[in-house]
Amino acid sequence: MARRPLPRILSSGTVSLTRGRDFARTAADSATDVLHPLLTIGRGLRVLASAGRRKWCDTPKDKRGPALFLGAACVLVVALIPYGPLTALITLMAAAAWQGRDRTPVKTGPSDAETERLGSLYEALVPYFSIPEDPSPLYAHGGEWDKAFSGYEFDEAGRVTRLHIRYPAYFTDGEAASRARIEALLHAKSGRGREYLFDWDEEGNQLDLSVLAALPTGIAAQPFVTSPGETVLGFTDPGSVQRTLPVLDGDGPRDVPPVIWRTGSRSAEPHLLAVGQPGSGTSTLLRSIALQALRHGGDVLIVEGGGTGEYSCLSGRAGVLAVECGPTGALATLEWAARETERRLIATHRAREAGRPAPEDTRRPLWILLDRPSVLAHLAAAEGAPDPIAQLQVPLRHGRAAHVTVVVAEQFDHLELLGDYVWQHTRARVVLGAATIQQIADVLGLPPHTTPTAVLPPGRGYARLGAGPVHRLQVPATPDPYDEATHPGHRQAVLDLLPERQAPPKPAPDHVTLGKPLHIVQPPAQAQGPAIDASEIPEVPADAP
Repeated sequence: MARRPLPRILSSGTVSLTRGRDFARTAADSATDVLHPLLTIGRGLRVLASAGRRKWCDTPKDKRGPALFLGAACVLVVALIPYGPLTALITLMAAAAWQGRDRTPVKTGPSDAETERLGSLYEALVPYFSIPEDPSPLYAHGGEWDKAFSGYEFDEAGRVTRLHIRYPAYFTDGEAASRARIEALLHAKSGRGREYLFDWDEEGNQLDLSVLAALPTGIAAQPFVTSPGETVLGFTDPGSVQRTLPVLDGDGPRDVPPVIWRTGSRSAEPHLLAVGQPGSGTSTLLRSIALQALRHGGDVLIVEGGGTGEYSCLSGRAGVLAVECGPTGALATLEWAARETERRLIATHRAREAGRPAPEDTRRPLWILLDRPSVLAHLAAAEGAPDPIAQLQVPLRHGRAAHVTVVVAEQFDHLELLGDYVWQHTRARVVLGAATIQQIADVLGLPPHTTPTAVLPPGRGYARLGAGPVHRLQVPATPDPYDEATHPGHRQAVLDLLPERQAPPKPAPDHVTLGKPLHIVQPPAQAQGPAIDASEIPEVPADAP
C-alpha cells in the first residue's frame, strides 16, 4: 500500500512552522502574565490544602470528632451572619495569595566571603591612596570599605567582575607609573588569569574595573564586507569601535566589531609593523592581509626570512608576483620593488603635468610583505652581500603616493636589526602573543588599558593605528592550508580564498624551422614623447638583474 505523504507543515518545516512556534510562545507568555494572580492563588490553595492535610494527619483519632464539630459550627456561624460567606471567601483568597507568593530571597548585600574579599582589596589600597597629612582619609587601616567602593559585582566563584573605586584627589592619577602600580595590584588581588579593563576618570577621581570577555577565536578567514583600501586586521571589543561586520562564526552569522586598517594615497598609516613571539600569529596576520589584498585586485610580493614555507600556498597564484625565501632572491625582489616605486612616481608626475589621470598600472596596489627580514639580513651579512632591509627605504618613504604598502613582521628578539626608517614610517602597529606591558608600550607607544595575561591564544594581541587608542585584537584564523595539524575547517576556508594558479609559461624551443621566408615589416613612425630630463631617470646598478 502506498504511503501517504506527510502534511507540508511537517515535511518542510519552513517559515510557517517557525512562525507558528513563535506565535505559540508569545501567546503562552501573554497568558502567563494575565493569569499570574490566578496561578499565585492556586499555588497558595495547594499550600493551604497540604498544610490542612498534615494537620489532620497529626491530630489523634480521639480528637478528630470534636474538631469536626467545631469546624462545622464555625461554617454554620459564618453562613448565618450577614456577608459571612463573602468575607470568608475574601479571607481565604488573601491567605492563598500570601502563601503562594514568590519567596525567592532578594540579595541586598555581599556575602561573608565577598565582604572579606572587598575588605582585603580596601586594605591593599591603603598605602597607595592615603598620606599622613590627610585629616579625614578615605583609605585607612581598619576603615570602612563601603565608602570607597560604591559598586561591585561577583561571579559564581566569588571573584570580582566589576568594581567602582573612589580615590582621593591628591593621588597622582596623571602619571602612568602611578596608574600602573594600582592596576598591577588590583590584577593580583582580584584574580590572575583574566583580562581586566581599567577606566580612569581623572576629573571625578574614580576608577572602574571590569573583567573583559574573551575575544572570539573561531572566526576563520572569509570574504569580509569591506571596500578597496580597507583591511581587517582582526576583531576587538564591542565598545572600542563604532562599526560591526557580518561574519560566519561556526555555523551561524553574527556581527562583530573589527579593527579596520585603511591604506592608499589618503591614508595616514600606509605601512604596518607586527611584532610577536614565535607562535604568536604574525604569519597568520600576514596571510590574512595577503588574501584580502588579492581579493581586492592587488599585487603581492612575499619575502619570508624564516624559511618554514608557510607561504608556499601562495606560490604561482594569480596576483602573487613572487615568494622569496633566500637572501639573494629577497635582495633582487626588494631592489625591483624600489625601482617599481620610483617608476610609479615618475609616471604619475608626468601624467599630472600633462593634465591626464595617472596610468592604470600605477594605481594598482602593490603589497610588500616581509616575515622576519632580520634572518635574511644576518645571512646577507655572513655572505658579504648588501642588506635586503635597506632596500625598503624607497617603498616606505614614497609608497603612499605610489600605492605601495609595506608590512613587516618581526620578533621581539630582533627588533634592533630593523632600521630607523622602518620604525619611522610604520605608524600602524600590532603586538601579538604574550608580552609585558613595557614591551607593548615600546612598540605601540602607549601601554594598553588592560592587563595582558600570561597565556594567550594564537593571533591574540593589541593594535594601534597611528595616534589612536590601543585596541584588543584577535586575528582571523588563517592557518597554512598545507599544515594538517591545524583545524580542517579553517584550512578549507583559506583554500577557498586562494586565487587560481597561473599556468607556467611554455619553454622556448631550441630552434625554429621557418616554412616560408620571413618578411620584416618596419613599424609606423610614432609621435615623439615628451623630453625626459636625465636627472629624473633613476640610476640602475651595474649588477642589477
